[in-house]
Amino acid sequence: MITKETAPKPVLTWRQAATAVGLIVLLFLLLFLWRGWRNAAPAQAAPPPTPVAAMVVQPRDVPAELEAIGSLRAVQEVMLAPEVAGRVTAIRFQPGARVGAGTALVQLYDGPERADRAAAVARTDLARFQLERTRELVPTGAESREVLDQRRAEHAQAIAAVRQLDARIAQKRVVAPFSGEIGVRKVNLGQYLNPGDPVASLTALDRLYADFTVPQQQLSHLRVGGSVRLQSDAWPGRSFSARVTTIEPRIGEDSRNVMIQALLPNPGRLLRPGMHVSVALELPAQSGALLVPVTAIQTSASGDSVTVVRGPRARTEGKADIVAVTTGRRIGDSIIVTKGLKAGDVVVTEGQIRVQPGAAVRVSRPASAKKE
Repeated sequence: MITKETAPKPVLTWRQAATAVGLIVLLFLLLFLWRGWRNAAPAQAAPPPTPVAAMVVQPRDVPAELEAIGSLRAVQEVMLAPEVAGRVTAIRFQPGARVGAGTALVQLYDGPERADRAAAVARTDLARFQLERTRELVPTGAESREVLDQRRAEHAQAIAAVRQLDARIAQKRVVAPFSGEIGVRKVNLGQYLNPGDPVASLTALDRLYADFTVPQQQLSHLRVGGSVRLQSDAWPGRSFSARVTTIEPRIGEDSRNVMIQALLPNPGRLLRPGMHVSVALELPAQSGALLVPVTAIQTSASGDSVTVVRGPRARTEGKADIVAVTTGRRIGDSIIVTKGLKAGDVVVTEGQIRVQPGAAVRVSRPASAKKE
């Protein structure tokens, strides 16, 4: 007889065992996920858009200029020198002083010439007296007309002799041929000078020439009367205006450049001959140029770039996009972008340093609000 104690126990099948194991694994997995969810930190909110100043790029007509390097030259400048030899008896100028045209500056010894002139004047007086007497006697027949003609010739010769001596005396003086400023004195009292020995320089500083060259490719843009702007490192921040007066008709064979000369007034005599100057020759205006403030350009080892706001509402907000650009010449506080931008792009002008590519930005004010 089989009793309850001796009856065989039921055995679990493999399916029941697998189900049990799966339930245990699922239970542990749910427990793990639940603990992870409870211990996980709350997700951070997205950062607010970065405020920036921006502008809408629009094509503009801008003045075009051709830059060159030039030098200044005096319109009138001469090294004063005597025409004849002689000893210096008087120096009538101070170095650095302004003198007028015709001012006697240096006197050479002219004693013999003045003595000869006195004798020539006496002979002129005698010849004039004899001519007047002969004129009175010819009508009476006391003297012939041949004698009258001779007296006239003698009187003319006497006058010519005086004028010749006046010219020789004038050569004993060094005179300023025009108004200007005297340079360093190179002679001393009592010094013997030969013809051509330097006395001092005389320079007119009221007007100057600016000489410079430009490539022959620009020949079609050149014209007499064109505007020129000059700058010198002697006067930082100042510019001077000039006008083209001469265009050299011949092209330089070595450089293939055109020589140009411009005339500029020099009020206050601030500029001096021989100065090195930067020249900007005005050309026909460039149309359709895209200008951005210089502050919008970011320079790095890979080149220049700007930050552009992208999106349907880019004028007020959007995503930052770093765009590589090629820049041209600078005009005041702006610079021409020749490649990389198109009309209508919204360019960040302030605050782009804090913006990462793809970051959200908000245009807090237009670039025009910034005083240039």
